[in-house]
Amino acid sequence: MHFTLADLITDITQNASEAGADLVELEVTEGGKEFRFLVKDNGKGMTKEELGRAVDPFVTDGIKHPHRKVGLGIPFLIQTAEQSGGGWDVQSEKGKGTMATAWFDTGNVDTPPIGDLPGMFRTILMFNGPADILIRRTLTREDGKETKYEVRKSELAEALGDLEDATSLILLDKYLRSLEDDEE
Repeated sequence: MHFTLADLITDITQNASEAGADLVELEVTEGGKEFRFLVKDNGKGMTKEELGRAVDPFVTDGIKHPHRKVGLGIPFLIQTAEQSGGGWDVQSEKGKGTMATAWFDTGNVDTPPIGDLPGMFRTILMFNGPADILIRRTLTREDGKETKYEVRKSELAEALGDLEDATSLILLDKYLRSLEDDEE
């Protein structure tokens, strides 16, 4: 299991970024008692048979991690969503990409903590692989105030320079946290 929902999202997004995609999109929505995310890529995709194997924890293609006998990313997604009163959906088409969606009841005792979303976004923006990563975030607070923002890796890299430089990462972290704390 993953300790937080942010850990789970990072795992699924890393799979998307390693799928030969030009673009990986991540949407994270939170409000009321629901937390939802969507990860979409335009990478290599999977056939129905490959997708069937991807949801089986005891199957792995042996290519990405040659020494592993199991693949747990999607099975952990399924288990966590179902045990927390939520749900999931994974759709894929060979040569076109994959979309994974999951939702969770944040009032359910079995739902893991959400975790550090700005820190997760920073980590995801540092992934190698896709030419671009687009993150969309919507947060509806208890008082009804809504925070919405969108960040794109290519635009951040243009503004900050190398996203592996310590100074750039500090600025990126401050920027992402300021977006999350924005209450306008």
